[in-house]
Order: sequence, then C-alpha cells, then structure tokens
Amino acid sequence: MEEPQEIFSRSDGHVGDIVVEKFLVDSMKPAPHVQLACSGRSCAFPLDGNRLCIWDTKDPPQQLMILKGHRQPITAVTFGSRESPLLVCSASRDCVMMWGLDECRQEELQGRLPRGTVLGALLGRVLCLRLSPDDRVVAVCAGNRVLMLDLESRSTLAELDGHHGPVTAAEFCAQQTHILISASEDRSFKVWDHRVGSLIHSSSVLTASPLLSLLVDPRSQQLVAGCTDGQLWIFSLVEGHHYRCVTHVDLRKKRESFSTRRAESKPEGGQPPSTKAPETGEETEVALPVLSLAACDCGFLSETGSCLWIGSSAGLLIFNLASFELEGVLHYKDFWSLSIQVAGSCAVASRTGGREALCLLTSMFGNETALVEVDPAALLRSQQRPRRGPDLSVLPRPGPCFYFSSCVSPTSPLYLGLKEKRTKPATQKQVAARSVVKDHPLVFHNKIQSSGYTAAPCATMFSPKTNFKNDGKRASKCKNNYRRKEYPLESPPPSKLGKRLAVARDQAALLCIQCSAGDGQRLACGLANHLSLVCNADLTGTPAVLSGHDGAVGSVCWSHDGRWVLSASQDGTLRVWSMRGPEPLLRLGKDMFPKPVQSAQFYYIDAFILSSSGPEVQLLKHHIDTSKDDLRRYRQKSWCTPVCRLLTADVVDITSLSAVNDFHSYLVLAAGRNRTLEIFDLNVGCSAAVITGAHSRPVYQICQNKGSSFATQQSQAYNLFATAATGDGIKLWDLRTLRCERRFEGHPNRGYPCGIAFSPCGRFVACGAEDRHAYVYETSSSTFSRRLAGHTSTVTAVAFSPAAAQAAVPTHVLVDDPLLACHHQNRCRGSERFRDTEYLALFILLSSCTSKRLSCALL
Repeated sequence: MEEPQEIFSRSDGHVGDIVVEKFLVDSMKPAPHVQLACSGRSCAFPLDGNRLCIWDTKDPPQQLMILKGHRQPITAVTFGSRESPLLVCSASRDCVMMWGLDECRQEELQGRLPRGTVLGALLGRVLCLRLSPDDRVVAVCAGNRVLMLDLESRSTLAELDGHHGPVTAAEFCAQQTHILISASEDRSFKVWDHRVGSLIHSSSVLTASPLLSLLVDPRSQQLVAGCTDGQLWIFSLVEGHHYRCVTHVDLRKKRESFSTRRAESKPEGGQPPSTKAPETGEETEVALPVLSLAACDCGFLSETGSCLWIGSSAGLLIFNLASFELEGVLHYKDFWSLSIQVAGSCAVASRTGGREALCLLTSMFGNETALVEVDPAALLRSQQRPRRGPDLSVLPRPGPCFYFSSCVSPTSPLYLGLKEKRTKPATQKQVAARSVVKDHPLVFHNKIQSSGYTAAPCATMFSPKTNFKNDGKRASKCKNNYRRKEYPLESPPPSKLGKRLAVARDQAALLCIQCSAGDGQRLACGLANHLSLVCNADLTGTPAVLSGHDGAVGSVCWSHDGRWVLSASQDGTLRVWSMRGPEPLLRLGKDMFPKPVQSAQFYYIDAFILSSSGPEVQLLKHHIDTSKDDLRRYRQKSWCTPVCRLLTADVVDITSLSAVNDFHSYLVLAAGRNRTLEIFDLNVGCSAAVITGAHSRPVYQICQNKGSSFATQQSQAYNLFATAATGDGIKLWDLRTLRCERRFEGHPNRGYPCGIAFSPCGRFVACGAEDRHAYVYETSSSTFSRRLAGHTSTVTAVAFSPAAAQAAVPTHVLVDDPLLACHHQNRCRGSERFRDTEYLALFILLSSCTSKRLSCALL
C-alpha cells in the first residue's frame, strides 16, 4: 500500500484544499463493477478478489484490516446503519457473511483470525446488499429476486420475486422501515412490503438503459434512480402521491449548461487557473453512468433544499434536489495527479463530524483502489459564479426618513416623477377669464338664492339620485365579506369546482384574468374579441363590458385602490378604465410606444404606469381626470408623460415584466428573448443585475410574491419570484442570491404558455397545464400537491384572490353555454384561457384556458 499523498496540480496551491488522495492500493485482481462501501468512519472494498479490506478513516489512520472467509470473488459490500456496533456485510457467489468490526479488531489485536457469520450460501451472483435501518434484516439482490435475511435467526424472511432482470440496487425507507424499493436491469423499480412479502407498486419501463443505483432522501421525501446512460429519475414518496414522477434529468445536458454558465462568468482579462493535464490529442467524451448516489451535506449552500453526490465513471457531481441543477462538477481528469482517471465503481459518504466527503474508487481498466477526500465547500467556491453589485431586495433598506417614497435619490426617475405636478398649469387665457367672470348674485337680498346665470353649466340636466342612505337593515356584501378577516395562512389549496359563468357566446378566447388588489371582490378579464369584462368575484350579476380596443386584450391590471383597470391590447394601445362608466379615461396610442406593448401595470402604489415595448422599459407618469364636460366630452382630460426609458443589456425584446405595486419598491424585473433575466433599479435608473441562461427557452411570465393586505409574510419571502418557460417548467428564484432555489416540473407544458401565480400567503404556486388541469405546488416541495380537473383544453393562466378562499378559472369547452363557475378553497386568484367558449369560474385558484369558461374549486 502506498502512503497517503496530497494532490497539488495547480500553481496557486488551491487544489489541495479540494481533493486529497488518502491512499492507493494495488490489488491482484480488478474490481471494476463491485458494490463498494463507504461510511463516515470506515471504508470496505475487495482485495485480491476474495479478501475483504477495511480501512479506518480516522486521523491518524489505522492499519488496514484484512478479513478472510470468502472463496469466490466478492461482488458486493455494505455497512450497517448504526455506528455502534458497526456492521459490514459482504457477498460472493459462495456465501453472504456478516462481520462486526469492533469484534474483529479485538480478535486481531489478540492475534486471532477474525471470523464472520454466514447468513446464506450459494445464492448466486449478488449485485447489491442493503441493511435495514435497525440492522436486523439484510436485503440480498441475487439474480431477479431480493432475499430478506434475518441476522439473528440467519433465516430467509421473504423472497421478493417480480423483476424480469437482475436486481442492481435496493433501498429501505427511513420513515417506513417495512418498505423496500428495488431497481433492476429491466429498467423499472418496485416497492415492496418485505414484512409480508407483497408488492405495493411497480413502475413502468423508465428508460432504454438499465437502472444502476437508488437513493431515498428523507428530507425531501423523494426517490432518486440513476441509470447507465446518465439519466436521473426523481419520484415523490409523499403519502397519497402514488410514487408519481417529479422530474427527469439528463446529466449530460446539465453538465453542458453548467460548463456554459462557468464560461460566461469568467472574469474579463484572464482565464481561471486550470488543473487539466497537458493534452496530447483529441479529447474523448466520457459517458456518465450513475454508479452511486449519496447524500451531500451542503447546508452552507442551501438551507431549504437537499443535495446529493452522484458518483460516475468520469467524476463526482453535486446535484440540488430542489432546483434540479448541478452545483459542482469534479472531473477526475482535471486533477492529473489522481491515480484513477476513469472509475469502474464508486462509493461516496460524508465524513463524520466534518464537512469533507470520502470517495472510494476502483479503476475501470486497472487493479487500483483509491480513497479520495473532497471538500465540497472549496469545490463550490472555485466554481460558483461571482456576485456582482450589491445585494438586491424588493423591500426598502431602513433609512432616516419616515416615508419610503421620500427616501429615493434626488437623481432617481421616481423622484423626478413624483416631483412633477399632477395637473397641467392653466394658460394665460384661462387666468384672464377667471379674473373677469365672477359668480356674484344678481339680487342684493341675502335670503334670496341667486339664479346662477354666471355659474358653470351643469354636466347633465337630468340624472338619477344615487346618494341613497343606508338604513342599517341591508348591509353591503362587499363590506361584510372581507372586513377584518385575515387570510387563512394554513388553509389547504383548492380542490373542488364551485360556480361557472359564461362571459361570451362567440368563439372568442378568454386570455387573462385578475382579481382586484384591494378586496378581491371584482374580476377583470381580457378577451380575444377586443373586449374587457369586469364582474363580481362571486360570479353574480351581469359583467360590465369595456369596449374600445381594436385587438385582443392580452393584459389587464387593477390599480392598488381598485378604482382603475389598465388594459393592454395587441393593437398597440393602453387604456385606463373607470368602474363608473364604459368610456376609457386615458388612451395611450402607438405614438408613445415604438413596438407593441407586451406588458403593462400600475407601479409604485399607482403613482406610475410601467410598460414594456420592444427592448424598452418605460416609466410613465399619469393623471386621471374623472370630471365631465358635455361640450368637450371627446377631449381627453387625463394625461400621461414618459419619465424615463431603460434598454435591456443586449437590446433584445422584452417578453415579460413584473414589479410590486402593493408597496414602494425600486426593483423592476424583465425577461428577454435571449433567455435572460434583468433586474432594473429605478432608484438609480439603470440595470442592477443580469441572469443569463435562466431557462432553456425565453421566459413568458415573471410572477413575484407580492403578498396581500389580508396576509402577513416574513420580510424575506417577498424577495421570491417565479419564472416560467415552455418546456422548461417553473423556477423559483431569490433576489438576494440570484439563484434558482427550487424547480417545479410536474405539469406538462411543452408548447403553449401556461400562467403562474403566487398565493397571498406565499405557500403555494399555481400554474396551468396542457393536460386540461391546473396544478398547485407548495413552495417547500418540488412536486404538486393538488391537480385540479374540470377543463376541456389547455389552462393558460391562473390567479389567486387576495382576500377570499376562492379562485376563478377559464376553460376550453366546445359548447355555447354562457356559464360562469366558482370554486372555493384557498384564497387565490386564477385565470385560464379557452379557444372555443369562455367561462368565468370562481376558484381559490383562477385559471384561464383557450376557451371562454372560467371555473372555481372548493376545498
């Protein structure tokens, strides 16, 4: 055995902080495809074929212990779950043996030959061994079956037979010790109750390559399966989820995207130090078979998600189970002093009481066995992209001023916009007229009322009386439903359909829907037939029709006080509507926008209008005048002026825009067609950060966790935002770190944009899907918690009500039925688009489909 040696292959001396080769052993026989065992304090591997070698990883390292008892080459080794006494089980074609390491060391010190306990003989070729969490039962994967052997009685408790190929891996569930999961070369996995020997679940054929490894993560309650072609399959073990597939990951593509991100984040003016050996020829691509899976202690990286080690023939990978992204990649060939460049077998475990990880490797083409110590923190520090600029947050930093709006910089566009007068100054002609004409009574008696000949004319001669006094017997529903009621933070997501309401009889599609921000008692909808509708949130009464656009209305937005509705259309215009009349109060035409408007909303508590047109983000100052003048009724009194225009970094068209209007915030989020996310700081008036390669396709929607006036969240939760792209799922980001913290991929979304929405409590993220369902995810889990049925086409938008436990959903149906549906459960807003008929439904989750129906769900 060679002495432990440290690997230094960089001139800067940092490689020794990442990788240290502890020892190297030359065996007489190779062991390329053998299950190795590695724990926090010991490692076990076959030596010279039929001898079992145990090495203690404590410092100073103890001498190797050789255990003899097998006559045939050892094919599988595993450690027990308990640290004291530590058990090790080994298997060969002739027998399966159990060893107690403490007893073996005592016998070795006394000069006697350590002996193990034979549990079974002549079981065939064993590919995998696994001890139960209580170390009472061992699962032996021999051929197409799994044998459950009892350690105390040395008898066979059960024989699990059902696979059509050799069983390659087995894992016990830590929370349910009677559950065993096995994977086979038949490309499927099975779930067993080994106490009674019954089959609980059998998966379909997952891939074209055999499955090699399994891992049960108790923190995320997920099952991870790896195969020979570098594919990862992740399934949910949550009760009631029926082992549904959470996501499927191609490690080759993930490694390529990881390398691309690293290349883009290289500092300008130089290259990072390289650890590769001098290349003598063309580089050959090495496959990534998943040889082993192990938990990774990366609490310093993610406090909410779990990470795991992926051992492959080419290197070690750190995989995030929350974001489904690679956090770190270690290639053996990059460290030329490592003795093994291509691994045939691999076992990884975190060191007990330390942050380092131990990796036990055997050579694919040689007889070497090496133990490598890896520091994951140093590895991540060397590969993570550098942070540029200050930390970002949607919440204002504490300052000396009391009002946040007065804390903006004097050079900020927000300060310049707020400083402007809200009304236009009077002209000289108007001032002269006011000084000449005065409203004086025409008689000199104080008790006689003036005829008012010089007073301004009335706007309307006849008008109904509208100031009826409430006698207290009939209270308003709008005042009683939500007053002083707090949003139920612990309420479950929506599940049942409630009401439906048809909003159109023609073939126009319902494109978008949003609840009023203040009380959530009204819904605004945009249709493909150029109309906008406003109806009650409980789907009662007749919807108010807002007409005037010459194109499909693709975006609607309520003001913070609920008085105005902003609509954007494909005709390139913006209009602001009042709920008191059908005429728009403000029209913004094509002369103000160089290209069609993609997104528009109120901003800074209704002080501005924020819009995106082409590659520009425009900040507009507006004034809404509700006064009426019959002589100049066609003259627009409201006005809007541009304050500033900001271009994206690469001057690409903006596909989505988002900003907080419920409270003062400087930050504006924009997504470009080049798959980037850009954060603008309007307090400075420039771009603050750019995230390149946010998705594999352009982002079609950005949704921020804006909360609600009826719910209280932690201040850090408002920095979360979600992005969605067709074919790439939903990503949950944190503004403070600009990292993807979690990913949701349980819904089909391959070719049509399906909207997303945060619940007011911040616990749920809802989205539409192409399988005619709406999905609700918990932000603490990567798999969906509810799947809402009832639609007949793609659900393209969702929204939560800010106050009530209900939601509205549009659906695609092929009937001409003016129906509006309502669902109750959580307080959510939702909208869906439909192609054929439009139904408006009140749900806890509102979704909109390509038809005209809106539906709601009940709890």
